[in-house]
Amino acid sequence: MEKYHNEEFYNIIDEILSSLEFQDLKHINHHGITRFDHCLRVSYFTYCITKKLHLHCREATRGALLHDFFTDEVEEENGIFKLRRHPNCALINAGQLISLGEIEKDIIKSHMFPITFTPPKYLESWIVDLVDDFSAVYERFTVTKKELKSAFTFLFLLFIHFIK
Repeated sequence: MEKYHNEEFYNIIDEILSSLEFQDLKHINHHGITRFDHCLRVSYFTYCITKKLHLHCREATRGALLHDFFTDEVEEENGIFKLRRHPNCALINAGQLISLGEIEKDIIKSHMFPITFTPPKYLESWIVDLVDDFSAVYERFTVTKKELKSAFTFLFLLFIHFIK
């Protein structure tokens, strides 16, 4: 279960991960993997970056985990409609699962900027937006995963270097 081997990370998200509703994401394909794995990846890299930057790590990590917490309500839609509508569905679902703070709400609502026209209000939200984009590209192009993994790692390390 502990794919990322970080106890603090899992302590932050345990309440969400243990819910049956969130576990349902394990059965939905998303960018060539499951939506559960995609959300976990975005959450973990968000955790790493926000912790390093001394930002609101807990809120950012939880918001990132819940950013694509939607199941069937928009699954039938295609293209731009699905891209624009799913953040609101994820926000509703997340709000029914846990009590959300303003940063978490903003992360979920704005993670598809600029497609949704809702710009992020917080630095944590911008980080999730970018990590989600990088993760989606990485996951989508399975043929060139090694090259994309190297590029993602390089960009992550470069980002960390410049924030020191």
